[in-house]
Formats: sequence, structure tokens, C-alpha cells
Amino acid sequence: MNDRITPPMHALPDGEAELSLVVRLPWEDVARLGQEAGRLASQMQRPVTLDEAVSNRLRSARSAAHAKPAGEQPAAMPPSTSASVSALPPRPPADQARQAIERINGTA
Repeated sequence: MNDRITPPMHALPDGEAELSLVVRLPWEDVARLGQEAGRLASQMQRPVTLDEAVSNRLRSARSAAHAKPAGEQPAAMPPSTSASVSALPPRPPADQARQAIERINGTA
């Protein structure tokens, strides 16, 4: 544990709230976030952090959920590739990292 004490949530001047989390993700999900950040960066014409990419993804998911008529249940999520990848035998972390970086760089 670190010595830094961070409040769990605080208000921002633009009316939003900031929440700090630590999330453990498979390398494949990190690679997808990198791709999302790249897509968002090209759209916004500026560098974008993974934090911004996650926030943007959460906002778009929230607005898509609110766009459904009242009482309608959200559709089931299609099976993700990470579910099929998880069924494979585990690879060494170095291989996972290398593959994720290759995907982000487009060299895979």
C-alpha cells in the first residue's frame, strides 16, 4: 500500500466528479483501450490519455443506455474476444505485454 491518501471522490468545476480507481485488466483489454485512445485522439486532433479514453467510453455507454425507451432492457452483450482468449492456456506476462504493444502499434 502506498502512503498517499487520496479522497475517494471529489467534485470538479465543470459539474462532474472524479473518482480514482485501481483496476486490474488483461493485456488484451489494455490494448483495446489504447486503440480507443488512438481513435479518440485522431477525432479530437490531440493526444489522449487512457484515462480520457475510458471516461469517453463510459460516457458513451451511459448515453446509449439512457437513449433506450423506458422499461426496455439492454440487449445482452455479444461474446467478447477476451472471453475466448481467457479460455486459452495462460501465456507468460512478457508475451502478453509484447502482443498488446504490437496491437497498439499496429505491428501485430
